[in-house]
Amino acid sequence: MSDLLLVEDNLKIQEVNKFILERSGYKVRLAMDLAEARRSVKEAEPDLIVLDIMLPDGNGLDYLKELRNDGFAKPVLLLTAKSALSDEIKGLQEGGNDYITKPYDNDLLLARIKNLLGMAKQADERVKSAVAQAMADGKQDVMVFGPLTVNSTAQRAFLGGADANLTPKEFALLSYFLRNIDKQGTAEEIYEAVWGLGANSSINTLRVHIKELRRKLKMDEAAPIIIETVKRKHYVCRATAAGK
Repeated sequence: MSDLLLVEDNLKIQEVNKFILERSGYKVRLAMDLAEARRSVKEAEPDLIVLDIMLPDGNGLDYLKELRNDGFAKPVLLLTAKSALSDEIKGLQEGGNDYITKPYDNDLLLARIKNLLGMAKQADERVKSAVAQAMADGKQDVMVFGPLTVNSTAQRAFLGGADANLTPKEFALLSYFLRNIDKQGTAEEIYEAVWGLGANSSINTLRVHIKELRRKLKMDEAAPIIIETVKRKHYVCRATAAGK
């Protein structure tokens, strides 16, 4: 069952869409504004986001850009009253996978969502196939730390054979740590290396991504690798006995 996030401030549209989507077999979470959307995505990454542009606390396109910069790679369908061609072009340029203007036909919405999820699944299967082939061929871009397998070409990590479902930015952060095992780095240094930007006030973004890496890779005492926090402002990645 695919998990959808519907970001819509019009209560009537929200209720109707939730009804037709759940009737079609989707699990639907709701957000009335960008603040709720951020909390929902942080709690659990959806398989697809249906995103309005004009929202009470900001512009949906700004949030879309934020999502893409943070490595969110799942489909985003823009559903909006902004019907000018220039608006549609901008929405797609900012990272939208599809664009529907209000009013719209419910069957069209369902068809577009099904299509986006289908394409995402096909892309995911191609990547998994490439990972399996690379592992079978014993290529050098596959690193193994006990139960953790990391494929740098496919940009996927597997824990105990299961896909850890890292976002692109989480994988980039993991790759940084694996290239620098036992080497301490400041939060600012790591952020600048992975994001390619000055740290400024974005260190909290780094902390959130490290927290997600720890959660997804189950970095407890028995983990093959761990990321340690040193004096609150430094981080270091170490291979444990389980990973050797």
